[in-house]
Amino acid sequence: MHGVLPAVRRMKDFEKVLESDHEHIIILESRLVQLKSMIDYAHRANKKVLVHFDLIQGLKADEYGMEFLQREMKPDGILTTRGNVIAAAKKHKLLAIQRVFILDSAALEQSIKLIQRFHPDYVEILPGLMPEVIEEITEEIDIPVIAGGLIKEEEQVKAALDAGAVAVSTSSRKLWD
Repeated sequence: MHGVLPAVRRMKDFEKVLESDHEHIIILESRLVQLKSMIDYAHRANKKVLVHFDLIQGLKADEYGMEFLQREMKPDGILTTRGNVIAAAKKHKLLAIQRVFILDSAALEQSIKLIQRFHPDYVEILPGLMPEVIEEITEEIDIPVIAGGLIKEEEQVKAALDAGAVAVSTSSRKLWD
């Protein structure tokens, strides 16, 4: 994963990203009943689909929910704030992205402990507007970092990538091109 990762919330955004050159897309919000068709459409468009597990209405954040998602929906990976969901995703051989919110130094310290405990494949830091924190985390952990949240301008994307992020997730359509 590298560059900009489109994160979709609405169907018209989903349709736009299917026509793009992006290899990965993130489905941020959906209802369980819609998810399979969205994943199938994306796969037919040669996209890898990452599902924000915590924001899928009707999906329970436990081992059985992960088993259902993996067997029936077949995404390529998940994003979550929950360590137990990271562990379940890895058990089911899905790409696992740990989403962490860095609000203050205590949250930063707690997030690093969580990351070290569950060993996700990637870490997404929110908000992604903190190049110094991105640098600090990339020095602390040996896991690729994605910056996300509140990134709306090309300069912000560049700052996050220059600070060590491998990618930037954004729902800002203007940054997808």
